[in-house]
Amino acid sequence: MASRIVLVENPVYCKSGIKSYVHLIRKYRLHPTMDGPYSIGRAFYQTGRPFTDKPIGGRVRFHDAIKKQLSDNQIQPEAGTDDIQNDILLFARFSIGTPAQSLNLVLDTASADLWVRSNELPADARPQSGERNHPFDSEKSSTFKAIEKSPWRVSYIDGSSISGSIGTDNFTIGGWTMKTQPIQLAKSISPAFTQVSADGFLGLAFGNISSAQQDVKALPARLVIADDLEPSEKLFTAKLGSWGDSDLKQPFYTFGYIDQDTVRYCGHGIHRTPVDSSRGYWMFESTSATIDGKAVDRSENKAVVDTDAALTLLDDQTCQAIYDAIPGALYDSETQGFLIPSDVKEDQLPTIHLAVGKKPFKMLKGSLMFAEAKLGYVYGGIQSRGSLEFDVLGKPFLEGIYAIFDIGSLQFGAVQAKKE
Repeated sequence: MASRIVLVENPVYCKSGIKSYVHLIRKYRLHPTMDGPYSIGRAFYQTGRPFTDKPIGGRVRFHDAIKKQLSDNQIQPEAGTDDIQNDILLFARFSIGTPAQSLNLVLDTASADLWVRSNELPADARPQSGERNHPFDSEKSSTFKAIEKSPWRVSYIDGSSISGSIGTDNFTIGGWTMKTQPIQLAKSISPAFTQVSADGFLGLAFGNISSAQQDVKALPARLVIADDLEPSEKLFTAKLGSWGDSDLKQPFYTFGYIDQDTVRYCGHGIHRTPVDSSRGYWMFESTSATIDGKAVDRSENKAVVDTDAALTLLDDQTCQAIYDAIPGALYDSETQGFLIPSDVKEDQLPTIHLAVGKKPFKMLKGSLMFAEAKLGYVYGGIQSRGSLEFDVLGKPFLEGIYAIFDIGSLQFGAVQAKKE
């Protein structure tokens, strides 16, 4: 099975701190606990009376929505498409079908759906970056088999959704092919997802958070039961940082093996900790943090690993302690985030350790500077997790480690990146 997938940068991706934060509000349905324009509240729509085409006179239906407070203190009932980061920085090339059709997919360890755009999508539902669009045409694959009565739908709190049907086909990861892999074909898609440059998502979390109504096993579950794999092959790894020598410099994933060249380059052993998959995530204990050597009490704290998250989310107390250690840093309610002065040098940033199980791992200091937020300030790579009961360890944390997702033994492993 041993396969290595090099990640490719999205040439049209545009970083935005606040949009990336709202993306995580949508993904996790987190209620912000710090001031800012975005919050989750109740919205309503009214259905029309029978035999009318106007949305008045009928029942009023309520639903949760992301609300936006405007500069004049007016409330926009639902955030718009342009308020949310719908695109992604990194994706990888996979193949589906016979003959193989190549698609660019986002790898996401905090979702469990493998979905791709179908060629049945109308033209106005295709990505805005049309020249990079590769929808999957199931009719051109001799190995595709539709699953009868298999609707699926993902609905988000901002009102956006994706839906379609499910079939099985050959799914190729590098040089290894998994036969009869369930593929969710997107045949209806909200306008927000026309901003996604990739052709779909490969969910690498556990199946209990899948949107499929049928008993469709997520990829990790299928790897566990695969008879042709040794126990040591039932894993995948991720290196998201741009560190290393020669061909190690570029971010990559491996499936079926641990890249020992990367481990040797790091100069540290692999630390492993048990994973609690009961909520569908790669979740583990993370009960300690230090900021310039000062400990923050985080007893009973847990964290999930999210390779799709552009930010890392921690509890408010830890966030405040981090930015208190940076000269001139502040919380800005207008951008709903902690900001760092643009002229702060890297050696002025604190040394931050977050625990994976019982072992602390150091973040790369440069990962704390995410994106320009406003004149003279940069949006911080660590932000508030709001109402969430766990941390979200996104790219700013993951850039500093080589991550190992051991499905067979249900463990998460980490190797500290070598200091450059």
